[in-house]
Amino acid sequence: METPASPKGSRLQGYVIVAVAVLLLTAAFVYYAAAQPGPDGYSSSISSLQSQLSSAQSQIASVQNQIGSVQLSNQALQAELAALKAHSNSSSGLTAVKIYSDAKPSVVTVQGIETTIISTFFGPVTSVSTILGSGFVVSYSNSSYVVTNFHVVDGVSNLTATFSDGNSYPAKVVGSDPYSDMAVLSLQAPPSEFAPLTLAGPGQEAAVGDAVYAIGNPFGLSGSMTYGIVSQTGRTITESTSNVSISDIVQFSAPINPGNSGGPLLDSSGIVVGMTTAAVTNSQGLGFAIPSDTILRELPYLVSGGSYRLHPYLGISGVDMSYQLALAAKTNVTYGIMVEQVAAGSPAATAGIHAGSSTVVIAGTTYLVGGDMIVSVNGTKVLNQDGLAAYLEENTTSGQKIQLGIVRSGNPVTLTVTLGTLPGQ
Repeated sequence: METPASPKGSRLQGYVIVAVAVLLLTAAFVYYAAAQPGPDGYSSSISSLQSQLSSAQSQIASVQNQIGSVQLSNQALQAELAALKAHSNSSSGLTAVKIYSDAKPSVVTVQGIETTIISTFFGPVTSVSTILGSGFVVSYSNSSYVVTNFHVVDGVSNLTATFSDGNSYPAKVVGSDPYSDMAVLSLQAPPSEFAPLTLAGPGQEAAVGDAVYAIGNPFGLSGSMTYGIVSQTGRTITESTSNVSISDIVQFSAPINPGNSGGPLLDSSGIVVGMTTAAVTNSQGLGFAIPSDTILRELPYLVSGGSYRLHPYLGISGVDMSYQLALAAKTNVTYGIMVEQVAAGSPAATAGIHAGSSTVVIAGTTYLVGGDMIVSVNGTKVLNQDGLAAYLEENTTSGQKIQLGIVRSGNPVTLTVTLGTLPGQ
């Protein structure tokens, strides 16, 4: 890419051209005057012209000094840019080619058969379809497993996993959790096939702006890699097939498509920071992944017990606060969660959290106001429902006590809540 010329440098070049023109014209006059015979009056003219020539030479010298100063500044700037580039290259980790070549042997294609019964006018009809997804190898307790999404294997039979070398092996689900869209598979494969990837631990989690690489099998195109950045963390999504809300999700911009589900999301060091799980239809680079800390937290439970039953449960439904809602609710709190409903017998009900008591309509939408506003949990500010769900999922388990900061009738109140177990676990 061409670099635009510096306006200052252009002005200096103009000064040089003018100064040289003056010098040449002055020299011509001096030569002409010296060549003409005449009275002594010419001597004073020559002297004047010589003085002008000397002045022009001084101006040229001054301009040259300015040019030299600009050149030194440019050299210093180029040196600084080179240093920054060198630092960036040294700290950015592996190249994309290296990340792919190292991870490719660990990524598998997960395939199976899904049988569904469709009701028709002529009676039930059996529909059989092939399900395709991705997965990757991890290690736990000196054994190798494949992790993938729950929605890839849910209700699927004749599961197989195919490695990048083309070898396929029967697979069996040893544990799954729909509330994190995660499943663990065991394979009837020789140890030489397994090349476990490293999962990001504490301090290595995905952060907004990090470069990430997604590897998987979109539309069956095995071994495909795309590139993007982490767009945000702590999202909550609803899995389309099971209608289950999944919290503490990583949002990223690398393009993914059906078939990518269950594949690894790697950082610039080749470490897994997430497992791709969903894309928004017709979006431009809007993908989601289960974070690595969720995989690390649940892996022991899924391998040893087949399930994970420690998701925390509070038992409220509400809406994110906004300026307009704050005006309607007659409060100056514009962040947090306005509690609209509290489930009967839930931890929130037991702790005495108040639900909304009256309705307001804002831009055609009806809200329940008058209830408590949740603004913090264990001293951490809560901006919205995603923030509360992500905090609870990442930092708490069922049965744990938390301190919930609320605003009730304009007054700050702290409630102790003992979290329950998510219904359906």
